[in-house]
Amino acid sequence: MVSKTFLWIEDCKGKSAYTFWKSFINQLRPEIVVESKKNSSELVKAVKNLKDIENKYVIIFDNSFDNLQAVMELKLLKHYADEKDNVVIVDIVCFEYILLEFRDLITWIYAPDDEFLVKRSDSIAAREKLVNSITSGEWSYKDIQEIMEYDKNIEEHNIEQLAAKLLFDLTRNTGFEVSKSTIGDCWVKSCCEWKNRMENDICGLDDGRLLLFDKMKKLYEGTSLKEQLAGVGLEVSR
Repeated sequence: MVSKTFLWIEDCKGKSAYTFWKSFINQLRPEIVVESKKNSSELVKAVKNLKDIENKYVIIFDNSFDNLQAVMELKLLKHYADEKDNVVIVDIVCFEYILLEFRDLITWIYAPDDEFLVKRSDSIAAREKLVNSITSGEWSYKDIQEIMEYDKNIEEHNIEQLAAKLLFDLTRNTGFEVSKSTIGDCWVKSCCEWKNRMENDICGLDDGRLLLFDKMKKLYEGTSLKEQLAGVGLEVSR
């Protein structure tokens, strides 16, 4: 019998993260089976109780490094995964951060003369500083002036909360809008299939529209997913 590869995630079906991962994998590695474990605790338990040794299990678990509960759960998850030869973990900060770090994010969601480029300049600057900080390994992002100015309650937020807030503020009122519960059509459909699109809704892809496969391939190549997925044997070659 041919073995299968499963992608286990902590996000509930219907939520934005689940919708993204399902679409991403279906486009780039359609042979992989995506399964939701509903939440982080259930995902940890699923790995702990896994008996199957024939198939491969790839785990996506948010590494929210300044969230104590997430850090403790990740420690447990790694312990259980190390006990099994067919379980590997993809190390990402969180789903929202993957989209934030995408190198073409701003040029996709805004047209060159979009007024949002001015109105959201503080959010754009905070995003750039945050990504540069995390990429360089200097995780003391709460000390960065542009981020402090953007988020007046920065001390109350962890990296996942900040990333979610920042991504929403950058994408709201566009076809790329992302919240915890919903993800804009422009992330998970080919251009231009946004059902609520108005005549004046012009994004940075308006003059170079992409099929969904091409969007997902560019996300793969323009984020840390390329390195992280290759590290667990999930390269994308086509």
